[in-house]
Amino acid sequence: MENQIETLADISLPWIEWISPYIWLQAALIVVLGLILALIAEHLIVATLEKLVARTSSALDDEVISALKRPLFVSIFFISLALATFRLNFPVPLIDVTLASLTTIAVLVWLGFFIRLTRVVLTVLSRAKGRYEFVQPSTLPLFDNSAKLLLFLSALYFIFLAWGINVSALIASAGIVGLALSFGAQDALSNIFGGMSILADRPFKVGDFINLDTGERGEVTHIGLRSTRLLTRDDVEISVPNSLMGNAKIINETGGPHEKFRIRVKVGVAYGSDIDEVENILFQVASSHPEICDTPHPITRLRAFGVSSLDFELLAWVEEPVLRGRLEHELNRNVYKAFNEAKIVIPFPQQDIHIKSQS
Repeated sequence: MENQIETLADISLPWIEWISPYIWLQAALIVVLGLILALIAEHLIVATLEKLVARTSSALDDEVISALKRPLFVSIFFISLALATFRLNFPVPLIDVTLASLTTIAVLVWLGFFIRLTRVVLTVLSRAKGRYEFVQPSTLPLFDNSAKLLLFLSALYFIFLAWGINVSALIASAGIVGLALSFGAQDALSNIFGGMSILADRPFKVGDFINLDTGERGEVTHIGLRSTRLLTRDDVEISVPNSLMGNAKIINETGGPHEKFRIRVKVGVAYGSDIDEVENILFQVASSHPEICDTPHPITRLRAFGVSSLDFELLAWVEEPVLRGRLEHELNRNVYKAFNEAKIVIPFPQQDIHIKSQS
């Protein structure tokens, strides 16, 4: 081994002595060697990694390796360019500008890599149903845009450092400008933060049927950073600012673990009615309706002894909350007809007036 090293030294030493006076030739040699190393890293190393990750079932690692080619090549090649610049003994200002330019390009290339990597990772997480609740297709734009903003600010920070710009002074100035803008755009900012909290907390999602404490009821059609849109049963779209949605009491009719929705029909019968017959009629009316779910099955409850009636309640399940109004109407009609056929009286409050004569 020692003999081989000595032989290599004997061969290379004359070449080194010959090339030493020619700094431009040395710089060119450094660049060529850097280009060769970059190509080796891009093809040989990446190809080896691709063979290793090909055995896995996930496509995530394939995307990462594919995206890594360009930044790896650029980094190695730019290092050789920087070394060649030092070897040429350029004036210090020119060297500084060259290094800053190379650093800026390299940072932008790596920025593209991390943006692509973040998008791929978030997409994979959003498709893994039930494993990562915080990342869903509805919240994907929020996390994607937030990650892009952080990566862009980080890249900007390193670029400023490369050019010798005082970052602390810029941050202080940005803070003052941001404070001034926040006072002038309080409503817009509150809506944006409200939209971010809705997308992150997920009290509802697109397609859910919700009720607001202000009385609005409808299907969620869009969740944006500024507002949330509801489509009512009257085919009217309501746009609600997210600052109000974030502080409102919201009833999500489709937010439970099951998609089905329970409706209630209240009815009163006269005292003295056969309660077993009443319960049987209510059950039959609900069970015979084609749009009432068999599971869970309909149930009846005697809720109270009213002033003039026995107060019953029929509870039945339907597939979607949007059907509530129509099915309650149809059940009320069918209950009324069934009670009339069975001669069951539905009482109503009435007053008897007795007039006393003066005689």
